[in-house]
Amino acid sequence: MRSKRTKARTLSVSRRDFVKASAAVGAAAAVSPAALARAAWAGGSDTVRVGLIGCGGRGSGAALQALRADEATTLWAMGDAFEERIEGSLNGIQNGIRESHPALANRKIQVDGDRRFSGFDAFRGVIENSDVVILTTPPAFRPQHLRAAVEARRHVFCEKPVAVDGPGIRSVLESAEIARRNGTCLMSGFCWRYHAQCRELFGALHEGRAGDILAVHTTYNTTGWHTPQPRRPEWSEMEWRLRNWHYAHWLSGDHIVEQAVHAIDWINWIFKGAAPTRCTAVGGRMTRPEVPETGDVYDNFAVTYEFEGGARGTHMCRHWPNTPSDNTMYALGTRGRSHMNPWAGRPHGIDGDAPWRGEASANDMYQQEHDELFAGIRAGERINDGVFMAHSSMMAIMGRMAAYTGQVVTWEQALNSSESLTPATWEWGDAPPCELAIPGRPRNS
Repeated sequence: MRSKRTKARTLSVSRRDFVKASAAVGAAAAVSPAALARAAWAGGSDTVRVGLIGCGGRGSGAALQALRADEATTLWAMGDAFEERIEGSLNGIQNGIRESHPALANRKIQVDGDRRFSGFDAFRGVIENSDVVILTTPPAFRPQHLRAAVEARRHVFCEKPVAVDGPGIRSVLESAEIARRNGTCLMSGFCWRYHAQCRELFGALHEGRAGDILAVHTTYNTTGWHTPQPRRPEWSEMEWRLRNWHYAHWLSGDHIVEQAVHAIDWINWIFKGAAPTRCTAVGGRMTRPEVPETGDVYDNFAVTYEFEGGARGTHMCRHWPNTPSDNTMYALGTRGRSHMNPWAGRPHGIDGDAPWRGEASANDMYQQEHDELFAGIRAGERINDGVFMAHSSMMAIMGRMAAYTGQVVTWEQALNSSESLTPATWEWGDAPPCELAIPGRPRNS
């Protein structure tokens, strides 16, 4: 099967245009809450049919959280490029729901055989048969799947990152606007935005408790990704790359985009969505095995983002075995400084002229996302995370671009880039090459 990629309209977006677009998507839509509630799910039924597109570990977890978020949610349709993953995911979801809702297990999961779709066009069948769709495929597919979902007026949970290149980000911004006009919900997978302690701390910083923020530093250091799969004789190049999608930058965006974007989102969050003017970066491969299975992704990045007024945001991430993991945020303001390490569960607060300590307890942020999404659907509220999820993803992409090329990359250059990393047509067979980027050599990725 094949699926033609939805192409973003060619347009030029300045930083000021981006701010205006952000305000437009964030403004109240001309759709009343009552009208949205009536249109929240097909046929006026109390049951909300959930469709899962991308049946890996994250997708299975998100589906389980959706089923736990609302008593009348039902997993109704599933799709993945690989048929065997559907069955494996379904078994895991069934076991999870039996543990938490044993009396409702049979009603919660009703994925009949004719609502299980495989191949590159699987997303179309899932969208057609669902009221809420969960998008958890490799990031390269996200813009196409999101566009199809919002055009079908479906509510969407869209995992991060939302794209791997500038054309994809522009498409996502357009899709966010379509969702706004439709009055349907669009929630992102930037889960820290739904973490009680992070919300409390960032709220205090936005209130000015540390003064004007001058600098932010974030990290996302881990030991590595999944073990890559050696190629089997029966696999085409495309199938092999898809089964090792973390290791192809055109599928994952590289680990700074696919994984460390969570910590880059903190920078975006703390600066209230202000786009950086430009960035510089370094990166490379120091410990990742030089074998075909590991593709063309780096194992370390360090980026400096510059903002109007002179503020700076810095970020580093790495995949080095036998080294400490770290996921922290430091913020320096004119009246104080803040430190956050949610992985370690340390107290969050602000030191300086007026010391402050947070009181919120840690919560299950993954479950919180879905709790709020389905509560919003039921109440007829419109949730639209489209702008910030595109913005944070774009910051990670421009950091990768700067590291790959060794050049200073401006926001306008990254957002308006004409290079699409994804194939014009998705089909089994050949795949884009995996060639390691060498800074200083011509390559627009």
